[in-house]
Amino acid sequence: MKVAIAGAHGQIALLLGAILSQRGDATVGMIRNAAQVNDLEAIGVTPLVLDLEQTNSADVATAISGCDALVFAAGAGPGSGLERKDTVDHQAADKCTVAAQQAGVRRLIQISSMGAGDPPKDDSVFSHYLRAKAAAEETLRESQLDWIILRPGHLTDEPPRGAINLAAHVPGGQIPRTDVAAVVAGLLVRPGISQRTLELVSGDIELNQRLNDLAS
Repeated sequence: MKVAIAGAHGQIALLLGAILSQRGDATVGMIRNAAQVNDLEAIGVTPLVLDLEQTNSADVATAISGCDALVFAAGAGPGSGLERKDTVDHQAADKCTVAAQQAGVRRLIQISSMGAGDPPKDDSVFSHYLRAKAAAEETLRESQLDWIILRPGHLTDEPPRGAINLAAHVPGGQIPRTDVAAVVAGLLVRPGISQRTLELVSGDIELNQRLNDLAS
């Protein structure tokens, strides 16, 4: 399988890239900063410098041409202002959705966030972030792609638990980034899970067992 990752230097994306490389997938990582090239090469990901905020969907389509799947893992990140919540979490995601259709890349997994299903209407930065994620989700749902929207709960840097709660709606909770990356890697090879919005937190069901249950 050949996979493209948008926002490939993010914490979840780096973990995902390492998993994909270790299992033998060819992986292209889109990054906006050339200083991050060595980090991607160190985990076996082919870097491609492409600023999603500055480019257009046609350029993204060229970058992902020939891939079997695209993972949107980009995000403006903590400390970024309101404008970048729109330009990254919403507009860059939309560009990737359009680009996947243009390039014939059917499978697209979009990493979103719990809370995007009913984002608050206040003026806080986090609420604005959730509304940006919600808008990007809607664009993807309206596409004809083989899509999955994954909404993790509160992200932690704890060691992987390997046990999850993954469903359309789950109670709020935490999830190690390592487990999120493992779930995305598992979703990529389970075509039976398609056009689903899934919330994800740590739970009591072994990760692959839960993915297999959803795929059956």
